[in-house]
Amino acid sequence: MEWFVKAFLKASLAWLALGVTLGVAMAAYPLWTLHRSAHMHMVLLGFVTMMIYGVAYHVIPRFTGHPLHSRRAAGVHWWLSNVGLALMVLGFVTRAYGAGIGTVALATGGTLSALGAYVFVYLIWRTVDGPVHVPVVAIASR
Repeated sequence: MEWFVKAFLKASLAWLALGVTLGVAMAAYPLWTLHRSAHMHMVLLGFVTMMIYGVAYHVIPRFTGHPLHSRRAAGVHWWLSNVGLALMVLGFVTRAYGAGIGTVALATGGTLSALGAYVFVYLIWRTVDGPVHVPVVAIASR
């Protein structure tokens, strides 16, 4: 299994644990429900989406019979998605307390997470299409 597949799966599980912990804390201490947005993003972007990324990076190349378009870009995707989500969670939490830096962290994190999603779309799209083959005739005529 590729390192980035394992990294996405483990990140997914870590975000699930963090999201569930925050959910339990909100249930035990209802004033913390102001962190609903952080909880929701931990579980949906953290657990669900990261799990989808990891599983897709593992199975799509096998289903299509083509290698992943770029292993390096998949690693960049992992960093973009996890740093972006961490900044988003930080932004949601600090903004709930009125800190101005929260909006900056949220916007930066959201942008990084979106860039990660775009990298994923590009990689899976290119993997499904397979490598570009130059016709042998074109090579011979050079």
